[in-house]
Amino acid sequence: MSEQTMIVLDQPAVLSLAAETQFAPNGIVSRTLFKIPTARVVLFGFDAGQELSEHTSPHRALVEILSGACEFSLAGKAHQLKAGDLVHMPPNLPHGVKATERFAMLLTLFHQAAG
Repeated sequence: MSEQTMIVLDQPAVLSLAAETQFAPNGIVSRTLFKIPTARVVLFGFDAGQELSEHTSPHRALVEILSGACEFSLAGKAHQLKAGDLVHMPPNLPHGVKATERFAMLLTLFHQAAG
């Protein structure tokens, strides 16, 4: 079964990220907007105080902070981020995030093409 996405491939789409971002009390909500074999785009809504502990990913990633603020750690170094900030993460970089206030982010993962 394939993952349901908000954007249908081969069809034009316009989304309001602010309107599509969902938040849950004391939680994190993620929604996949777009997925193809070489990339995936996920919209996240973090309630204040929520966090993803340090982890790694085999994929290159870009993270754009859309609203609010967070503390984003990259290889053990903390960065205070706010709306409009962009993060680049090479594959296998240890990283984590904590919402210092309610915030939203857009994650784009780049998968290496099979071959």
